[in-house]
Amino acid sequence: RTPGRVAIVTLAMAAGLPPPLEPSALPTFTEEGFGDKFLRKTRENPLVPLGCLCTVGILACGLFSFRKGNTRRSQMLMRARVVAQGFTFAALLGGTVVTAIKSRQ
Repeated sequence: RTPGRVAIVTLAMAAGLPPPLEPSALPTFTEEGFGDKFLRKTRENPLVPLGCLCTVGILACGLFSFRKGNTRRSQMLMRARVVAQGFTFAALLGGTVVTAIKSRQ
């Protein structure tokens, strides 16, 4: 036997067309620029930008010490940079968890 054409009808197709959406039911959003979004995110979780600034500052000091030849101080600052990065990551993760908990309530 050769297979013929088979019509598959799903429940969605059997129910007919969905009702039209009303324009007033859709939410409206305002355009948010980079600066506005940065300030809003900084207010929501101020520890992340603080951790980033600390990480960059420690990295710059470590590179400066390395260039000057102070290897002991350079190594200490590179270890401090890792700690600062860990703090930044923990702040980012904590902020994400808090935001998720707020959105569920």
